[in-house]
Amino acid sequence: MLKEFEERLGRACYSQAVELREFGVVPGIKTWTADPEFVAGFLGFADATLSGSTYALWRVDDRADLSTLPVVVFGDEGGIFIVAHNIRELLRLFGCDREIHVWDDCAGFVEDDEDEQGDEASPDHVEYLAWLDQQFGLAPPSDPNELVQAADEELGAQLASWMGRFVEDV
Repeated sequence: MLKEFEERLGRACYSQAVELREFGVVPGIKTWTADPEFVAGFLGFADATLSGSTYALWRVDDRADLSTLPVVVFGDEGGIFIVAHNIRELLRLFGCDREIHVWDDCAGFVEDDEDEQGDEASPDHVEYLAWLDQQFGLAPPSDPNELVQAADEELGAQLASWMGRFVEDV
């Protein structure tokens, strides 16, 4: 549905937080490990930053509804972190119109006055918010980092344990 929204707009200028990409691909994933189980564990779907961070679904189990899978961000300089319980939460985060930042030990959204983009809204942000409400009855959270923190608190240790089977020093 988000891809259809983007195509209707004719561009991806509705949130600083996302630009959809080829589904299933996580650029650079094999720099972590080439183990097929690890690589198959993530389904990339969007660029999270202009510098190369990527959003991916984490195949935490074999559920059929991919939209209910947890969402991770692969940082452009390392780090893989849980950012949302599922796609619906991530769509709410996109509504904040802020680029995610990925550090060595966590990921999150900076406050507007710290954001390099400043207070300027993405050109199609108002249209996105209307679409988010019309399609899902959702609105952006007042603090996006509360959603990120809640998802990480619930699933972060499980992700680290799973990754530990493939990668040292997680």
